[in-house]
Amino acid sequence: MADPSSYRPKPGQIPDSPGVYKFRDEHRRVIYVGKAKSLRQRLANYFQPLTSLHPRTATMVTTAASVEWTVVSTEVEALQLEYSWIKEFDPRFNVKYRDDKSYPYLAVTMNEEFPRVQVMRGHKKKGVRYFGPYAHAWAIRETVDLMLRVFPVRTCSAGVFRNAASAGRPCLLGYIGKCSAPCVGRVTPEEHRELAEDFCDFMAGRTGTHIRRLEKQMTIAAEDMEYEKAARLRDDIEALRKAMEKNAVVLADATDADLIALAEDELEAAVQIFHVRGGRVRGQRGWVTDKVEAVDTAGLVEHALQQLYGEESGDTVPKEVLVPALPEDTEAVSAWLSGRRGSLVSLRVPQRGDKKDLMETVARNAQQALVLHKTKRASDLTTRSRALEEIAEALDLDSAPLRIECFDISHLQGEDVVASMVVFEDGLPRKGEYRRFQIKGFEGQDDVRSMHEVISRRFKRYLAEKDRTGEWGPAPDGEVPAEPTEDDGRPRRFAYPPQLVVVDGGQPQVAAARRALDELGIDDVAVCGLAKRLEEVWLPGDDDPVVLPRSSEGLYLLQRVRDTAHDFAIRYQRSKRTKRLRTSPLDAVPGLGESRKQALIKHFGSVKRLKQATIEQICEVPGFGRKTAEAVAVALAQAAPAAPAVNTATGEIMEDDGGTTA
Repeated sequence: MADPSSYRPKPGQIPDSPGVYKFRDEHRRVIYVGKAKSLRQRLANYFQPLTSLHPRTATMVTTAASVEWTVVSTEVEALQLEYSWIKEFDPRFNVKYRDDKSYPYLAVTMNEEFPRVQVMRGHKKKGVRYFGPYAHAWAIRETVDLMLRVFPVRTCSAGVFRNAASAGRPCLLGYIGKCSAPCVGRVTPEEHRELAEDFCDFMAGRTGTHIRRLEKQMTIAAEDMEYEKAARLRDDIEALRKAMEKNAVVLADATDADLIALAEDELEAAVQIFHVRGGRVRGQRGWVTDKVEAVDTAGLVEHALQQLYGEESGDTVPKEVLVPALPEDTEAVSAWLSGRRGSLVSLRVPQRGDKKDLMETVARNAQQALVLHKTKRASDLTTRSRALEEIAEALDLDSAPLRIECFDISHLQGEDVVASMVVFEDGLPRKGEYRRFQIKGFEGQDDVRSMHEVISRRFKRYLAEKDRTGEWGPAPDGEVPAEPTEDDGRPRRFAYPPQLVVVDGGQPQVAAARRALDELGIDDVAVCGLAKRLEEVWLPGDDDPVVLPRSSEGLYLLQRVRDTAHDFAIRYQRSKRTKRLRTSPLDAVPGLGESRKQALIKHFGSVKRLKQATIEQICEVPGFGRKTAEAVAVALAQAAPAAPAVNTATGEIMEDDGGTTA
């Protein structure tokens, strides 16, 4: 590991001007490329104390052995040079978007004598008009099949075209009217090219002209009593309208825009792009990237723009590009896009109206893509096995933790303190064994004390059930032992110990959990914590965290377990808060507003203490006369006792410790 101070440039060496910089490792390989308005200010940020750097940035600067830079005239030139170097050197610490599949385009080969309509993938070719990308090739073929009725452009391959020309007979499409058969001279090259241009105009969004022309021709044919021709034109119009319906109208007819949305977590980000042409969604594509470098949403947007338009021809950049956050160098990126297009491009964040609504739709697609990506990753048996092995190795466990339990605390400013326990076995969630707890002993923002209480309660139940049934292990004579069960045959709630306890938090929460286990004499359960901010793994008694590689499957599994516990705790806490606010006995007091209710609770501390107060004591609260105090006392006396919580899945009453099935 290199010391960044060993290759730090001397003061005054770095120019205070726009440019692009490269970090190289000891083998002279480029590991990171970046750009800056001021090279001096940007590079100075990398040579701070390692403790003040983001972990990914710290890893990069300690991997590097040298830094070099190139000065350019403008920020636009810096943007272009940065993209070129990223494509050339493929640096390991730069964000790289990877297409989750090869997207098909509808292509018209205008560079040929007889243009052909076809599905194309891969790199784009000069002289070919592209529309899309589309999610599925069959969607392109359905659209083309409808449009060939009106624009009978050639769709056959070069070999089929030559064979038909030499035989003097067109293919089947030529006989049924879905090809103008230029192979046998039914139309001239000029007439066929005009058909292809009309096809492209329609796909580009200029649909109204063609619809109106066909409607006019249909009206003239009907007036001339050419009813067969009028009926054929009517069917042509219907076919074009069906083709238009395949792309939902979402914006004004003249709108050409690309909408880019992101969904991200600490480790990965998903990008979704909707291509809107002529007010209709003409295509969609998506990427997933590992967040190798420390980058925010604005930085991810900038990388996505480079990926999307860096190698495209200028006519693919629309008039408008809508993004969730503007890049840091907005003016430079806008100028670069305008240069790619050849005219002004508007780069902005939609604030209201239809475009904002459509952006929310794109964002939902990005979130779904990220969830799907993670689901596929989690469902793979080999990946799960590797994750458990990596956790065991990182935490120095004797074997892979086949059962992991994760605990999280949730409250709202110290009120309604609750906890959750989620269970993962073999890397998969066991929702039937999720538990939730009420922290009744105290109120306040003390997550450490709450964690100690929850761990103690969970494992006290385990020890109690273990004493009732004995150690659950191999039965004598090779018999299969019976699982610990309640009297009614259901499995006991806390009968199974985990190999690993994960807590949502850092060193204090881990220490509290370990202390709770030690007090109970449990020494065969490992404990670790996962801190949200930097995704660091903390172990009891260690001053420094365990930093798993950001691409580690073990880190991904721990993160998924932690996030599941966090979401489960938040849902329970919200339900308790909603129930408390809706079922207050003070609601029955006429004329008692929200401020005076809060004044009562603040004065007495809880509804339970308020019930025990006398009328004279209630009168001591500012704003309460004797009549109102009497009404409060009557309402509290008449209030029915709270009904016990019931598990909707099993119908059983929740026990005092708050344990219940999710």
